[in-house]
Amino acid sequence: MMILENPHKCCLLCSRPLAEPFNKHHLIPVSQGGKGTPTVELHKICHEKVHSVFSEKELGKNYNTIEKLLSNDEIQIFLKWISKQPYGFYSKSRKKNRKK
Repeated sequence: MMILENPHKCCLLCSRPLAEPFNKHHLIPVSQGGKGTPTVELHKICHEKVHSVFSEKELGKNYNTIEKLLSNDEIQIFLKWISKQPYGFYSKSRKKNRKK
């Protein structure tokens, strides 16, 4: 698994400095053929938000880059909110009903 370079150690979704907990997000989900494809480091809350908004199929087909994720209105609303939270803030995202 290749992790895309992140020299500034920032979450590549919200651009805030990485803090625990964080994890790696497959830009193309493993279930959609993404095994061995690049991953990016995201705060756990940001990663959970991505998976609460998009199905695995949507991620594999339409939202498989950071730029495409950032183009989504719901992600933009989340980013505006998370930017106001303190460093290291984490709260479980509520999952909504996703499209299959």
